Amino acid sequence: SMSLCEHALSLFRSAVGTVRPAPMLKKAVKLQGDRCPQLLVKGRAFPVKRDLYLVGFGKAVLGMAAAAEEILGDRLVQGIVNVPLGIQESLQQAGMQEMLLKPRSKIQVIEGAKNNLPDPEALKGAVAIQELAEGLTADDLLLVLISGGGSALLPAPIPPILLKEKEELTKMLASRGAAIQELNIVRKTLSLLKGGGLARLAYPAQVVSLILSDVIGDPLDIIASGPTVASSHSIEDCLQILAKYNLLHNLPKSVETVLSSSPTKPTASEDYSHVCNIIIGSNALALDEAKRQAEGLGYATLILSAAICGEISRVAALYCQLIRLVCLGFASLGEGPLGDEVRRNLLQLAAELEIPGLNLAEFLQALQGLGRERPVCILAGGETTVQLQGTGKGGRNQELALRVGVGLHRAQATETGSSLGRCEIVFLSGGTDGQDGPTEAAGAFCSPELVDEALQEGLDVEAFLSNNDSYTFFSQFQGGHHLLVTGLTGTNVMDFQAILIRA
Repeated sequence: SMSLCEHALSLFRSAVGTVRPAPMLKKAVKLQGDRCPQLLVKGRAFPVKRDLYLVGFGKAVLGMAAAAEEILGDRLVQGIVNVPLGIQESLQQAGMQEMLLKPRSKIQVIEGAKNNLPDPEALKGAVAIQELAEGLTADDLLLVLISGGGSALLPAPIPPILLKEKEELTKMLASRGAAIQELNIVRKTLSLLKGGGLARLAYPAQVVSLILSDVIGDPLDIIASGPTVASSHSIEDCLQILAKYNLLHNLPKSVETVLSSSPTKPTASEDYSHVCNIIIGSNALALDEAKRQAEGLGYATLILSAAICGEISRVAALYCQLIRLVCLGFASLGEGPLGDEVRRNLLQLAAELEIPGLNLAEFLQALQGLGRERPVCILAGGETTVQLQGTGKGGRNQELALRVGVGLHRAQATETGSSLGRCEIVFLSGGTDGQDGPTEAAGAFCSPELVDEALQEGLDVEAFLSNNDSYTFFSQFQGGHHLLVTGLTGTNVMDFQAILIRA
């Protein structure tokens, strides 16, 4: 029988596998018919009247482009993708040939946006994409590939604004405390391609966007700043933000020119009927696949949410209380005063965290109905935040795993006749891109036993936590096999968490 750790690992692999660029595209996109070919995307048909073009930008786009070229074959006339600096070399070294374009590909690759910041290379790529889009006719079809990290790879300010000026304005806003949403509104307003700009330039060609979402809730206008989506913001919104941070009176001349000459009404009234935006990969899709696998392994499985967000210690507390509740259920104590207390804690935590779309009361009812015969698996995903205080090595997933382990260990020690102690528990958290903080790990597995072992060896677990040093902690054990090390995956749909419990 496989261990819980092995099960958790196989669930993580299947979740990531289903949103890897090649399988994901091949599931979503087909080209059919010879005389009057059609592009089929998730069952919707788009006639290819004349030429097919492709553009893309984002961290996972290279693998998407390689798969797309295979599907489109000779129909593809030309393509340009803008990808992060050094990605071809990284994939080559990782032996991920399937993510690289073939020799003599019709797709040109431009690498830029060092450290995820717009730079002259990214601008060069954006200008090439802009020129391709402007030259299209009503009979052409433009396939747009978008993934997270696309925003920094598509910087093309509206002339006469220079990239440097737009960057300086963004920095000034950030230094005055503007929220990321506010920064994005200003960036989009001064940008040629974001906020629907790419779709407008490609008109009258048919535009089909295939999107891999790395944003909670999959909001189309936020992912890579929505280059093919009507912007929900107007010039007015931008001016309000600049006024709020007292920047209206020291704007670069070029920014003033652009803001004063643009129409002030929102552009949503423009016609976007030539555009179709389709999400082909997301955290929710990855979780669905993991659920199928878990049920195949014999687990009673529930998905908590694909939108887990918030401060990591509160998220860890939520997971600990959920695990306590499941263990109480196994011990037939779920209906008693202890169960009620845990439920109250959970509802309080959920209210604090404000996880979008989470109906916890409904989830707890489903949990009650699971029965006690089978082991339980709870799956979740999203993106948590860590307040860095220490100088250690780790990432949000490793730290979350360690915090859950410590929380469970503490609960075990304080709960009389502990139902936790009678359950076998493993918690896994991992980044679907294969990276977690500045380490080679994607995340980690943890259990109360591991924390117990650490304490018996005289390790100060709390000190590791307060120094944000989860990586060093997990490295101490059995050659680090509690670290989840996958290498680059070539995709990214945020983070994945699995809780496995056996009575």
